[in-house]
Amino acid sequence: MKPFDYRSPADAATAVRIVGGDPGAVFLGGGTNLVDHLKLGVVEPGLVVGVAGLLPAEVEELGGGALRIGAGVNNSELAADPRVREWFPVLSQALLSGASGQLRNMASVGGNPLQRTRCVYFQDVTTPCNKRKPGSGCSVVGGWTRHHAILGASEHCIAVHPSDMAVALAALEARARVLGPDGERTIPFVDLHRLPGDAPDRDTVLEHGELITAIDLPAQPIARRSAYRKVRDRASYAFALVSVAAALDVADGVIVDARVAFGGVAHAPWRAYRAEEALRGAPASDRSYRAAADAELADARPAEGLDGGNAFKIPLLRRTLAATLRDLVGEDAR
Repeated sequence: MKPFDYRSPADAATAVRIVGGDPGAVFLGGGTNLVDHLKLGVVEPGLVVGVAGLLPAEVEELGGGALRIGAGVNNSELAADPRVREWFPVLSQALLSGASGQLRNMASVGGNPLQRTRCVYFQDVTTPCNKRKPGSGCSVVGGWTRHHAILGASEHCIAVHPSDMAVALAALEARARVLGPDGERTIPFVDLHRLPGDAPDRDTVLEHGELITAIDLPAQPIARRSAYRKVRDRASYAFALVSVAAALDVADGVIVDARVAFGGVAHAPWRAYRAEEALRGAPASDRSYRAAADAELADARPAEGLDGGNAFKIPLLRRTLAATLRDLVGEDAR
């Protein structure tokens, strides 16, 4: 590990000012992602600025069923919050499906959505990677592609975003509250992450020195009937091959409204707008679920690779979406 300086400022504003004024500085919260990258040599900052304890660590009611989640709340606390479990079960389920109990106790709400890809080539500094070193090439091409993107990829990068929590937040139309050198702003969560394009080294739209201070969840009655389903190689402590966050409003066997997002398939949490549109006004049936999946996956582009490629994700995601919606509808809504 390359030596670095460490500072522990008194407040978030000071932390932002320090990092914003030093292009080689990074924030350190729970450290569940950054510390790994420091050990691997994926990042080599000259300065690490600790923000643990500087950010709000409460879940605040905003009225009408809306919540403001402080960036300092850890994932275990948020998953267990009775209001989250009742009003936004998809978020609680997504959090509990990620990592391990020990890591959830450390990981923060502000840091979890900003974790970087677990692409093996990104984490191996001996291989070319456009995300790690722009212009060096993408080692995934012709390599191991099982865990990689089928939607929104580019010739420069086909890595996927690893966060389960972020998929649920995309479906819930959350908003990130951000503090930066130029002041505060709010970013719709679906706009926070970037597709790779020709700049895969940029995961988000955040500018250097900007820090997430809270996540706002708007009141959404539809979210009370919501769920997260994750398909992975192991029963626990594994990243998603595919995942689905969904919420439904069903009346008399007809889908009135839907919110759907996918994980494990793109460089960003993938809000499935085409699937939602196909579901609205459709019968709550397997045929409708398959049609919604087909609408969203029309532009899917699987990658070939040494491991047989990742075309399997298309039928797997189709089945996962159908199973998630089928469970949400239930016998009482048919």
